[in-house]
Amino acid sequence: MSDPSTASLLGTPHLEPPSETEMPDAAPPDAQPQEKPRGLLGDAWHDLRRNPLFWISATLIVLFVVMAAWPSLFTSGDPVNGALSRSRLGPSGEGWFGYDLQGRDVYARTIYGARASIVVALLSTIGTLLFGGALGIITGYRGGWADSLLSRVADVFFGLPFMLGALVILTTFNGADRDNSEFKIISMVIITLVVLSWPVVMRLMRSSVLATKEADYVLAARALGASTSRIILKHLLPNCLAPLLIYATIMVGSFIGAEATLSFLGIGLKQPVVSWGISISEGERYVRVSPHMVFFPCAFLVTAVVSFVMLGEAIREALDPKLR
Repeated sequence: MSDPSTASLLGTPHLEPPSETEMPDAAPPDAQPQEKPRGLLGDAWHDLRRNPLFWISATLIVLFVVMAAWPSLFTSGDPVNGALSRSRLGPSGEGWFGYDLQGRDVYARTIYGARASIVVALLSTIGTLLFGGALGIITGYRGGWADSLLSRVADVFFGLPFMLGALVILTTFNGADRDNSEFKIISMVIITLVVLSWPVVMRLMRSSVLATKEADYVLAARALGASTSRIILKHLLPNCLAPLLIYATIMVGSFIGAEATLSFLGIGLKQPVVSWGISISEGERYVRVSPHMVFFPCAFLVTAVVSFVMLGEAIREALDPKLR
């Protein structure tokens, strides 16, 4: 019997290295590298860039933000002082949007009115997200008696009509008999919007946390001894922000409309604050004889609200896998 190792060595042919002609073709130098896989935000941004609705709404929002931050770039008129000799004059070369009852430039008041409306909406949205989001994380992650208690408190606020609650709060602390400063007037409206809107954000965050906290990566982090704060900040919060981002964008537009409604009813922003709601409230009695006093503030108000709603819809389509 022959040695198997020797037989195998003798029976195995010698392999020559392949020649250059037999080598597989190398990749051309100008070949495009393979695209790296994108995450959720990367896919969302890729979809948003191809959505014209996003670019239209984003352009309008940037315009309104710049208008609120630097109104002097758009007008040199005085939004507060006017001349009675120009009372209710229509649009002309001197006053593009005409003049109101007190002879003030409607164009200047419309431009400067963007500041109060957008500031109130943005700060109210931030406050609602921080307060409602924090409570939603507590109720969703901890559960138990904290979840039951905060959920019942949220039910009480859900049962309170928005306009009735705003009427009670603002009439009590910002009534006509109170001589509040401009800062205090704006602060009271912001606090009112936050107090009446946080339960929606709390429930939205709570449902997202409940759906995420049982995921494998959260369970693995908990098994490895990660602290509660690390689990919340590193794992839960980043994966729960998508629905909040969508709702926050729409909420800014809703708060702009809510502020204008409260100011129109006389319980929101008041003089010396300049806002779209105040301009509409002052001109609604003369809408038949001087429609320009109402038309232009209403046009800016509707455009701002629709812009934020369109942006929220575009973001929702980009972040929701079911709509792709």
